[in-house]
Amino acid sequence: MEAPSEDSKVVGAKPVLKPRPVAPTGRFALGTASSIKKRTDGAASAEVAVSRPSMMKSTSSVNASSVQRRSSTGTAGKQQENGSSVVGKKASPTLSDGGAKKSKPVSATTVSSKPAVEKKTSLTDKATADLVKKPAVKASPTSTLKKVQSKTESSNGSSGSTRRVASTTSLQSPRSVASTATKKSETSSSVPSRRKSSTADSRDSRFMMLPQVDFKASDEVRLDSRGHRVRSLKQLRLSPALEFVYLRDNRLSSLEGIEILKGVKVLDLSFNDFKLPGFEPLGNCMVLQQLYLAGNQITSLASLPELPNLEFLSVAQNRLKSLCMAHQPRLQVLAASRNKISTLKGFPHLPSLEHLRIEENPLLAMPHLEAASILLIGPTLKKFNDRDLNPNEAEVAKQYPAHTAICIRDGWEFCSPELAADSTLTFLFEQWRNKLPQDYKVNKAYVDHPFEEDPCHCHFSFTNLGSEGELVLKYQWFLGGETPTDFVPIPEALSEVYWPKQEDVGRCLKVECTLILNGAEFPPIFAVSSLVSPGTGCPKVINVTVRGEPVEGNILSGVPEIAWCGGTPGKGVASWLRRRWNGNAEVIDGAEGMEYQLTVNDINSSLVFMYTPVTDEGVKGEPQCTMTDFVKAARPSVSNVHVLGDIVEDNIIIGKGKYFGGREGLSKLRWFREKENGEFLLVLSDSVEYTLTEEDVGRHLKFVYTPVNLEGEEGESAGALTDVVKKAPPKVFNLKIIGEAREGSKVSATATVTGGTEGSSRVQWYKASSSEFKNEHELEALSTSKVSKTFRIPLSAVGYYVAAKFTPVAPDGEIGEPAYAISDGVVETLPPSLNFLTVTGEFSEGQILTASYGYIGGHEGNSLYSWHLHETEDDEGTPVPEASGLLQYHISKEALGKFVSFKCTPIRDDGIVGEARAFIGKDRVAPGMPTILSLEVTGEAIEGTTMVASKRYWGGEEGDTMFRWILASSDGTEKEIEGATNSSYTLKCDDIGFYISVLCKPVRNDGVHGSLVSTEMIGPIIPGPPACQSLELAGSVVEGGRLTFHAEYTGGLRGSCIQEWFRLHGNGYKEKLTADECLDLDLADVDCQIELTYTPVREDGLQGSPRSAISDIILPGEPKGIDLMLPQCFEDNEVSPIKTYFGGKEGTGNYMWFRNKEKLGNLEFDLVAASSEVIGETLKYKVSLDDVGSYLVLYWVPTRCDGKTGYPMMAITDDPVMAAFPSVSDVHLEQKSADVYCGLGIYYGGYEGSSLYRWYRESSDGTRTCIDGADSVTYEVRDADYNCRLLFGYTPVRSDGINGEEKLSEPSDVILPEPLKIETLVFKGNQVERETLTVVEQIPSSDIQQHIWNNYKNEMKYKWFVSSGSGENQSFEPLTTQCSRSYKLRFEDIGRCLKCECFVTDVFGRSSELVSAVTAPILPGRPKIEKLEIEGRGFHTNLYAVRGTYSGGKEGKSKIQWLRSMVGSPDLISIPGEIGRMYEANVDDVGYRLVAIYTPVREDGVEGQPISVSTEPIAVEPEIYKEVKQKLDDVSVKFEVLCDKDRTPKKAQVMGHLERRVLEVNRKRIKVVKPGSKTSFPTTEVRGTYSPPFHVELHRNDQHRFKIVVDGDNEVDLMVQTRHMRDVVILTIRGLAQKFNSTSLNTLLKIEA
Repeated sequence: MEAPSEDSKVVGAKPVLKPRPVAPTGRFALGTASSIKKRTDGAASAEVAVSRPSMMKSTSSVNASSVQRRSSTGTAGKQQENGSSVVGKKASPTLSDGGAKKSKPVSATTVSSKPAVEKKTSLTDKATADLVKKPAVKASPTSTLKKVQSKTESSNGSSGSTRRVASTTSLQSPRSVASTATKKSETSSSVPSRRKSSTADSRDSRFMMLPQVDFKASDEVRLDSRGHRVRSLKQLRLSPALEFVYLRDNRLSSLEGIEILKGVKVLDLSFNDFKLPGFEPLGNCMVLQQLYLAGNQITSLASLPELPNLEFLSVAQNRLKSLCMAHQPRLQVLAASRNKISTLKGFPHLPSLEHLRIEENPLLAMPHLEAASILLIGPTLKKFNDRDLNPNEAEVAKQYPAHTAICIRDGWEFCSPELAADSTLTFLFEQWRNKLPQDYKVNKAYVDHPFEEDPCHCHFSFTNLGSEGELVLKYQWFLGGETPTDFVPIPEALSEVYWPKQEDVGRCLKVECTLILNGAEFPPIFAVSSLVSPGTGCPKVINVTVRGEPVEGNILSGVPEIAWCGGTPGKGVASWLRRRWNGNAEVIDGAEGMEYQLTVNDINSSLVFMYTPVTDEGVKGEPQCTMTDFVKAARPSVSNVHVLGDIVEDNIIIGKGKYFGGREGLSKLRWFREKENGEFLLVLSDSVEYTLTEEDVGRHLKFVYTPVNLEGEEGESAGALTDVVKKAPPKVFNLKIIGEAREGSKVSATATVTGGTEGSSRVQWYKASSSEFKNEHELEALSTSKVSKTFRIPLSAVGYYVAAKFTPVAPDGEIGEPAYAISDGVVETLPPSLNFLTVTGEFSEGQILTASYGYIGGHEGNSLYSWHLHETEDDEGTPVPEASGLLQYHISKEALGKFVSFKCTPIRDDGIVGEARAFIGKDRVAPGMPTILSLEVTGEAIEGTTMVASKRYWGGEEGDTMFRWILASSDGTEKEIEGATNSSYTLKCDDIGFYISVLCKPVRNDGVHGSLVSTEMIGPIIPGPPACQSLELAGSVVEGGRLTFHAEYTGGLRGSCIQEWFRLHGNGYKEKLTADECLDLDLADVDCQIELTYTPVREDGLQGSPRSAISDIILPGEPKGIDLMLPQCFEDNEVSPIKTYFGGKEGTGNYMWFRNKEKLGNLEFDLVAASSEVIGETLKYKVSLDDVGSYLVLYWVPTRCDGKTGYPMMAITDDPVMAAFPSVSDVHLEQKSADVYCGLGIYYGGYEGSSLYRWYRESSDGTRTCIDGADSVTYEVRDADYNCRLLFGYTPVRSDGINGEEKLSEPSDVILPEPLKIETLVFKGNQVERETLTVVEQIPSSDIQQHIWNNYKNEMKYKWFVSSGSGENQSFEPLTTQCSRSYKLRFEDIGRCLKCECFVTDVFGRSSELVSAVTAPILPGRPKIEKLEIEGRGFHTNLYAVRGTYSGGKEGKSKIQWLRSMVGSPDLISIPGEIGRMYEANVDDVGYRLVAIYTPVREDGVEGQPISVSTEPIAVEPEIYKEVKQKLDDVSVKFEVLCDKDRTPKKAQVMGHLERRVLEVNRKRIKVVKPGSKTSFPTTEVRGTYSPPFHVELHRNDQHRFKIVVDGDNEVDLMVQTRHMRDVVILTIRGLAQKFNSTSLNTLLKIEA
């Protein structure tokens, strides 16, 4: 296709307009608002508007094949670059002709670098209006499609005129194009073919949609290389900064190198040589927004990667057969016209696509193609083939199933909407056929129409044709978009039902159903829903349940399952009702929550939970209720048992408890007293009160409550234990002070205590100045209050009276009133004396002894003290002068082994001396703890120096004091030097760098240890000079031995000491060998000596004096063989062994060759010689033919040159001697049995090893396939061999593993399994009417037949027959429509026999023998009614009929009962006498549902299961409703009625007995008035309110009469002229009663449950 030249210029045109960017095409310019803005000015609209009729007309007669590919740059006569610049939508003929006349052909030499074309147009208002009406696509924030800037010029107020860049084939109206083309063909004969294609080029421009070069962009971001014949992108200077790249009209065929354009936004690759798919490099162009690929030879877009920002894609005029490509999330325009697209299979997911163009494709022949595009793309599609969407096609799209788009993408052939439902399901079922378990097929798979917050059910059903096992279905729901794509799993949506949420509205759902059979999980199948619709906003109750056990005291919870249907969830109305077994349900006051706790009032009642859902908006749903079982009484129990009252002697206490468990009867109340042994004694029964006695004091009491209900049932007893019973407060009597009132004497207080114990009472002592007690404030305390009753009189009490305060205390701590007592006389003093004397302290050396004593006898003066030392306890002792007059004595060393005593002489302050007392220690003075008083270390911290520790000891005689030397590193880590336990230590090399100190523990001569003492650290220790103290050689001086050395080094840390080894020859020559730490002796060292020179080197490199050592003469080693090995042996080859000798110079050894058929593991000479044949005695041996397949063994005795021999060695070849190349002949097959074949052949070439056998399978077309695992000479036929031929391949393999050439046998006959067999047929299912009989074939139990049935069964064919006649005359007639394995028994089959014939075909086209089975006579089924429904219009004046389908033999007199049911109530109200199939409704049925219970009965009297069916609530007939509503609005109404005064039964009503009455009805009461006459006033015959038992009764056999009952004494029979009037009267009365008096409808109808 040609593109117009951007540089062409019309001759004589004035350059009025500068070049400017324009839209890619007129069509695209109008359709994409992200690129072009709508313009309302006339000049602009004329520039960009496109006229569809003119464009279509101009291209309709031109053959597209005449278009030639041309360069679009720099050549005259080429198409304008954008290819679609056209004039206004509707241009006048004058305008078109004028344009054509001004167009002139130009040559290449007249082309200007600044192209401009002036075109004067006169634009009409109509053209402007047409442009304004063109729709625009919503702008994209990142779009690079530039907006067209309209430029106009006006002169003298006239309409603007514009000039546009144009070629010699400027696009105009159809007329102008034709005129221009004709003129060109006449004036230019040099390019006739191009003139012919001018019209076609104009037509092509409609589809190409080529970009206009953006001249405003800088050269850094724009590359324009159009028409440069570029063959490879490597020829161009591409950079990541480029955003606008124009490579149209080149020779590019590969995108290699495009990866660098990471910032490109517009990429034009139109009119190049792209053919094969290869768009993967575009994956780097992540910001690409416009891609132009028109005019290439592209056959597939499958390799086009996902481009997240791509908005425009043009692939027109290629060779595409489909639009299969990756997901393009932001693509808005897809131009794919003029391709070979014939299918929508694999159509990509394009969620943002707005324009789709696929003109001139084979796909256009598809009916409703536009509807299919709407289904695939979704609501974003705005234009199809450059036209607005057809509303009719949009409606057609809505008629297709929800899963249509999925089927189209999978290859389903699109058809009409009438056939689509069945066709798509058939297509899906065929796809799923191989995913299902064997013998299963799908019956249905669909999803209900989903509504917001309303349960949505999925429906999957399957037919089982014979498989056994439990089928389990697993579900998973997914949420998609506005089209059935991008499905995301919904967590926890794993059931058959899903409740769509508010955010799901407008999106489709998908559910996957996974089949699990016998534990095996199969691939899932699916169903797709239509878009989720908004909810109705009216909630409804799906289900109501009550949780909890109906037992007194339990809490019941009402659990409603609510579908909010789009409404905002609110708080519904809950209520609980109580219903007795023989009464109506009553509302429980205050029970308005979701939970209710059962009370004693609920026993023997059934509770009804009623729930009305209410949204936050106030919309109420229909109430629903559920009923519990009858509430049972709980087992009697009691809780919170306790005792009230003070537990004190003589008080009355009361036992209490809370009873629970029905009505309480005579519960048992008992009081127990605790006994001494812990048991309890019954003291009182049947009383809640108990009086505490003296016997109870100090004991616990227990109150036991045994609950008993009215029925006498006892519950578990409960009790309460009291505290210990207390006595009255304690008191004290007869308080006395006993004892002598003298200093230091002990006195005691005695008294009699009541209400407590004397032992727990307390006494406090005082001193008083008077013998008479006045108050406690005059007493001075001598002690605190104590339990002890004795007291020693202190010195401070001398001259005073002693007083005692006695406070009685009970054992429980209770305190009574205190009592006081005073001594008879004042306290007297004593002579000075000591009441005690003692010495404290340790009697050991260095310790301090302290003496203490007790002085009595007035105030002490200067008493005398002295200390003495005693050799024995009996001697007088020696005074210690330094401690005289002191109470302390510091024991010195002189007191060791002696006794110490202290003597005190008491002296009163008035000088009176008392009797002296002495104290002597019991033990002799012990020596002190051993102690080191000082410790120091002498010596320099240098390696080799001896360090000496000096100490000063104290603590008795010194024993073996202990020393430990410690090394410490610079980081403080310490370690003890092992073995350094003396007072001196010589520093070693290992001590260098460390600090040293000594620890000393003193030890006394008797072995007692003192405390450890340490010195300060000395150091660090520095090294001494390096030196070698000794050097010795070690090791064997024999060839093969290793010499090492031992050197004693001193002088700091050893560095890299130098050792050198020398060989000393006998002639005095000294040869240096190595500097290693050891020397391995070899043959050269024999008869020589080895010398070692050792030079000590310190770590810092300082060397010491060298030292040397010389070995003895080196002796030769014992002769022996180190290694012996035989190489691979071949026939006729000479074998030379590979051996290694050791032990001096080798001499001539002994050799012996053996041959053995087996490879010996134990190469002992005797064993080899006994089992092998000797074949040679030389070093080398030539292999003969006899050796082939045998192992060769060599025996070798190593010998030294002096004749000494070593231990012999033996070696055997790794492999036997190899023979000639293997081969095989006469390869053929033998059939051993029906399924076993054997391959045979003759082997040649040495001993045969593990030859290779292969079996090949040859198909009917001659293809041969090697069978895996078939590697033996026998082969058992496999499943894959059937319908093929077998070949045997023999590859000879010698015993040493050499392979020969494989040879094949001739093919066998065609392999087929044995035919299928059926043993018998068995019927499964009851042979009863309405049941389904399934015939099951019993196959042979042999493994072969089981296998063939499981794998090669093709089809089971069944044929059913029904019997006619009986006995010998019985025959069977075929049932032509029955051809499956299952048959549902019909009414017509009762009493007749059924026969089923069956045969099976295999996949090879063979059939089994025919097998049949016959049933017993079919029995009638149990009576059953199905599809039961009530027919009728729903008003109270209509006739209703019950209809249903009966089965179960011949129907007899089935039973029908009509009932009424209030909406939301479980109660059913029987309608007496209504037992027929027809029922005529009346006004009593208004507001109720009609319920019909149908009990099917067979003619023999057998009854089936009753089935019920109900209507919607019966409504008032519309005309009557209107009239009644008016009367209710009036509130007060009067009716004229008739009253029958003669109430005797009559066959016919006589009008003469009827009298006129006026029935007055208002909101409060009803009144029947007899009208007045000339002779009487009006009288009220009946008056009453609507309070129960007020009700209105109908006469069912008379449509004119009714009765009003006010109470038992006031009632009246009334009559009206018509049934219509009767219904109006009754409904008005009931309406007022219900509206203003809240009277229930059941009461107005006098209905009792």
